[in-house]
Formats: sequence, structure tokens, C-alpha cells
Amino acid sequence: MANGAHLLLVDDDDDLLRLLSMRLSANGYRITAVGSAEAALARLSIELPALVISDIRLPDKDGMALFQEIRSQYPALPVILLTAHGTIPDAVEATTLGAYAYLTKPFDAKILLDRIAQALALTAPAATPADGDDGWRAEIISRSQAMAELLAEARLVAASDASVLIRGESGTGKELLARAIHRASRRASAPFIAVNCGAIPEHLLESELFGHVKGAYTGAVTSREGLVQAADGGTLFLDEIGDMPLLLQVKLLRVLQERVVRQLGSDTGRPVDVRVLSATHRDLDAAMAEGQFREDLYYRLNVITLTLPPLAQRREDISLLATRFLQMLAAKYQKTVHGFAPDALEALTRSSWPGNVRQLYNAIEHVCALATAPLVPLTLVQRALRVPTLEVLSYTEAKTRFERNYLVQLLKLTDGNVSDAARLAERNRTEFYRLLSKYDLTAADFRDGNPVADERQE
Repeated sequence: MANGAHLLLVDDDDDLLRLLSMRLSANGYRITAVGSAEAALARLSIELPALVISDIRLPDKDGMALFQEIRSQYPALPVILLTAHGTIPDAVEATTLGAYAYLTKPFDAKILLDRIAQALALTAPAATPADGDDGWRAEIISRSQAMAELLAEARLVAASDASVLIRGESGTGKELLARAIHRASRRASAPFIAVNCGAIPEHLLESELFGHVKGAYTGAVTSREGLVQAADGGTLFLDEIGDMPLLLQVKLLRVLQERVVRQLGSDTGRPVDVRVLSATHRDLDAAMAEGQFREDLYYRLNVITLTLPPLAQRREDISLLATRFLQMLAAKYQKTVHGFAPDALEALTRSSWPGNVRQLYNAIEHVCALATAPLVPLTLVQRALRVPTLEVLSYTEAKTRFERNYLVQLLKLTDGNVSDAARLAERNRTEFYRLLSKYDLTAADFRDGNPVADERQE
């Protein structure tokens, strides 16, 4: 019996759809059946199945066009094509373009079941990351080859106690990867302590990391252990390690070498057993060359390097991530939002995402908060993707705009009283009237509740 994988069937033959649905359901699969390519794309935007089975001949958009759309939006989603004798050449072409298989009608049910099982066996590890032995990486949503290779390395690395440096642009999920490594390690039942070295003020970072004794500095009214001690037996994750001040780099190196922590203000140390994972978006090689990062600490932290790809290099994950985020956020906002319109999902997939997964999450939160229909439309996604741009004006244009706006604000403030406005501007009345004339402003327009419209574009 199958493991309940979700299959999407696409065929305009109602009788065949009914028959296939019955057979596949009887074999343990969860089935969604639709009669057109457009309906299939709508369903894909709501819930991504494990496999698509589609006829090549469809009424609105043919199966080849549907297949190409799926390849574009969901590159890792396997597709099995059903074909009559006359469309075999199309099916053969589709297999060269990436279709998993094609079957000629009428087909043997056992052969179909075999092809389905083979396709699911190839994609199951990436499609069901939270199942069984893959629970360690449950928070990392991905089916891309680049991430699959990285996670395979991470799983191997997790078995050791070697220090790992995680590189990657901001927003790629470095802490999620660190947590996954911790969960896959022998230390999984012990604490995972994350410290953002760039978010804690420099004068507090030493105390936060190593703790302090009473009276170590003004305000230290009690002794307190640091985060390194809190991670004893587990994993210490130092995020943005490239932002750590040089003085603390020396002290951290000593802790890593001696495996002993000395609280601030104390002469005695306490042994600690921690595994150190660190992360940075900075170029540490350049930082070392500039004297901003210690070379000896770098080699102590960088026993193994894992590099997270930017979201633009794992585009097949975008629709998967967007759909999962939408489900989470719809529950958070108690919204009845089930998915994205096909063109909305295409816009998400094609965006550049310089802020990576974090930016995608923020965009989905934006659309979810404003969504009023079950399917998120393209217009809402376009609004979320809009990047504010700085309007660059010449010096003369900027000065002109400022002067006019300044005069408008003065007249509003004084209810159109020129004498008061001129006094506030420290100009005589004649000069002030000249300025008003220059910008075609009339003081009377600001009296008796009759303000001019908002600032005009010059």
C-alpha cells in the first residue's frame, strides 16, 4: 500500500478520472482530480502534490503547455503524462524535457502504479522533510538539489564535534541550519544557545557570553553565568561572528582552546563542554586581511565550512516556501487563504529576492495580512514586491521643491497671515510676497479653512 502521498489527476474524461481516482485511492493515495489545465494550476497554487498525472489532450490549455508551466514553476515536481496513440510524439518530446514518464492509453493499471511508486521514491526525501528520520531538518523547507546536497553534508558533519562555519547572505537561514545540525547530533537533548554577536552592544557582549561575578562592573549587583556556560553539554551558535570585537575574539579563542570559562571579574575558571557553530555573511578572509578578525580564531572556527545558497539559486523552493509560509500565516491571522493565483505564484518565483528567505517570509506576511479572498491575487503580490526607490533630484529641483513646501507650511501655520509668515521666515513683507508670486501661491487660499491642495509636483 502507498503511504498516502497526494496525487493530482488532470483529464477531461470524467469516466477515466473517476476510474483512476478509485484505483489509486484503493492503493492508499490521496487524490485530487480536475478536468482542465487551468484548474490544475489553481490546485497547484493551493496545495503542492507529490506527483501530477495529466492527459496530453485537454480542452483549454493542452497537457504539453501544462507540463511546461509545471516545469517552469515547480521544477522538482514529477509529472506522468497519459497519451493516446496520436500524441505519442508529444509525450516522447516531453520526456526529453523532464517529464518522468508517459503511458499510452489504454494502459495497464499495474504499470501505472509501478511508475508512480518509482517517481515518488525519487522525490520522497525532498518532498517530505519532516517525516521519519528527516525530522532533524523539519524546519528547512526545500526540494532543490542545491539544498539537498548541503543538507547531506550537514547530516554527516552533525555526527562529529567539529566546529562548523556557516556562510551565506543575510536571510538565507543560517540559524535554521545550525539548529538542524544540533538536532542531528549526539547533543540533541542538551541546550542549543544562539548568540547574535552583532545585536548585543560591545560593552555587554563579554558579560552575556562569559557571565560576571558580583561587583565586576557598575550595576553587577549579583553574579550571573553567561551563555557559554548555559550551553554546557550542548551547542553554542555564534551568529554574525564577523561582528565580534577583537578583544572578545581573544577571550573566545582562549575558551575554545582551554575549554574553560572565566566569568568577568573572576580569577577562577569553570570547565565547559560545548560544540561551537558560527555563522557570518561577511567575507572573513577580507576581514583578516584588514586586521578586523583574528586568523587563529578563524581557523579554530572554520574546521568545516557549509555555504547556504541564496534563494535566487534555489528557485524551485520558492513556491514551496511561499505556500508553507502562507499556511502558517493564515492560521496566525485567522484568514481563509488557501493559496496563490497562478500568475501571483509566477511573480513570486521570478522575483530576485535579494533579502532571501527572510524577505520572502515578510512578503507573504504582507499579502496574508491584506488578503480578502481564498486565492492571493497577482496585484497583492506585486504590491508586496514593490521596492521603494529614492527619487534623485538635481540641487535646483530639490531647492525649488523645498522652498515651495516651506512657504505652504508657513501659510498653513499662520492661517494665511502674510505678516506673521514673513516674520517667522525672517523676511520682509515685500520679499515674502515675491516668493509667494514665484510659486503662484495666494495667501487668501489659506484663510477661513481654504487650504491649497497638497504640494504640487514641480
